[in-house]
Amino acid sequence: MDIDRLVAIDTHVHAEVSCCQPPDLFAKEFDEAADKYFGTILKAGRRPTIPETIAHYRERNIGFVMFTVDCEANVGRRRISNEEIAGFARENADIMIAFASIDPHKGKMGAREARQLIDAHGVRGFKFHPTMQGFFANDRLAYPLYEVIAEHGLPAVFHSGHSGMGSGMRGGGGLRLKYSEPIHLDDVAADFPDMKIVIAHPSWPWQEQALSIALHKPNVYIDLSGWSPKYFSPELVKYANTLLKDRVLFASDFPLIQPDRWLADFDTLPVKPEVRALILKENAVRLLDLRKH
Repeated sequence: MDIDRLVAIDTHVHAEVSCCQPPDLFAKEFDEAADKYFGTILKAGRRPTIPETIAHYRERNIGFVMFTVDCEANVGRRRISNEEIAGFARENADIMIAFASIDPHKGKMGAREARQLIDAHGVRGFKFHPTMQGFFANDRLAYPLYEVIAEHGLPAVFHSGHSGMGSGMRGGGGLRLKYSEPIHLDDVAADFPDMKIVIAHPSWPWQEQALSIALHKPNVYIDLSGWSPKYFSPELVKYANTLLKDRVLFASDFPLIQPDRWLADFDTLPVKPEVRALILKENAVRLLDLRKH
């Protein structure tokens, strides 16, 4: 990856359509509810394939991190293969980095899979979604996975706060917001001090928790995905501009939030020019150790 050539690095991009397996339409109502919640505009009335996403980012000269969400145990929908995403990342290393997602309920088998994905497929980090996966981040069932991630010095991204998934559905689709309260990550950050932890999204209604954890634990970052920057709280903007300027990340949540929209709205925020450069690219370079690759 030619870091100096890239205008930015988006650290939160979803793989939505597999090229290797038919779409799993089970729980399709979650996608439809999320599209309604975010006001997602989909070309050809569907979500983009991985190659279409790669083309979208290459056209804009923006590097990106892509992952799926493995919520097979809690939601029952088949995940997109981590190996498929890793394969596309190898073939498009100039623009793309692969993270993996493994349901923590898979226990030791999940830890075995994580090690294999790192060693054989070059996966560079992991994504967790406590609300979709139905677990608290500090539940010991996830620790075998964290141990593998920490051993390899890789980052782990955790959804936090409110979730567009399930919003507006009867009973929220059975999903529980309590799992994504950021405070549970404080235990993880303390127990795994050498593992870089990314608290994904403005963590409403617990934004202050996320800021406090990041201020207290130097291995904790915050990504700004899932919200248009024009809706960021003054508190979040203040800390991103000052005490946390080295650990806040550009992240869109593509395809639910488009990078063009996110960047245009970010331009309207009162962010210092030198901090803007950190958020858009340099903090991600350090998080991902890109200067070493």
